[in-house]
Parts: sequence; C-alpha cells; structure tokens
Amino acid sequence: MAKAFLVVRIKGQVDVPHWAKTTLKLLKLEKKFRATIIPAQENTLGMLNKVKHYVSWQEAEVSMAMELLNKKGRKSGYKKITEEDIKKIGFKNIEELATSLAEGKTTMTKLKPLKPWFALSPPRHGFKKSTKKLYTQKGILGPNKDLGNLVRNMI
Repeated sequence: MAKAFLVVRIKGQVDVPHWAKTTLKLLKLEKKFRATIIPAQENTLGMLNKVKHYVSWQEAEVSMAMELLNKKGRKSGYKKITEEDIKKIGFKNIEELATSLAEGKTTMTKLKPLKPWFALSPPRHGFKKSTKKLYTQKGILGPNKDLGNLVRNMI
C-alpha cells in the first residue's frame, strides 16, 4: 500500500452536497485545482473514496513533492517558502521535507507556517480525458495513474 497520496480537486464548488463539502474541507481542498499530500491511512482512503467524483489522487512521489514545494509551496501572506522557513520547521532542506511528505511521516497541516495545500492553475493544453468520468471509465477522477503528468501541466 502507498505511504502518502497526492490529491487534486478537479471539480468546482457549485452543486456540491454538504457531506462532500465537509469531507473536502477536512482534506484541505476547498477550491478547484488545489492539491495536497496526505498520509495513506484507512480513514483517509475512505474519505478519498467518498469524494472520488470531485478529486483525483495518486501515490505521492518524492520528485513530485519536491517540484510542488519548490514552485507552489507558500507560507502565510502567500509568500514563497525559503530555506529559513524549512529550518524553522525542523528539516535540513526541501529534499528532506519532500521525502518526509512522500513517505507519510509528516502531514501538510503540521507544518504550521506553510499552507496545507498547493494552488495549481488549470492544465496547459487542457484536459486530455473527461473531467466528468472516473479514471476506469476513461476519465481523470478517482485513483488516477496519470495524475503526475497532469499536475506537471498545472504547475
């Protein structure tokens, strides 16, 4: 089983039922095109399956976590993350923080000055598959093996 998941919200905020809004809020995915890295546990997998028609997820990789932290990681005031911020949290460098996130040892919410999510832009060149269908039905929602390429287009 995976140690952590990279989760991206694909669908917007209109016509979302209350139970899904609450689950997405707990996952720190309140807005469209936000991403986060969450550790893989039974309850988080259950939450992902509950909102699979709104989000897409994949096993987190260290390289993707590094790229997200370098380019889209923000602290309060929406300022970029610096080396001093990472040292204040208790990590030596961004590589160590990225491996810790990808291995599920720490969570985004526990890294206090940092935002618990990454704000992504819409993908360059658009979506290649349907945003209304699950990955198994030739869409992009739910557990998605091709999410890494999509996120790279969104950075």
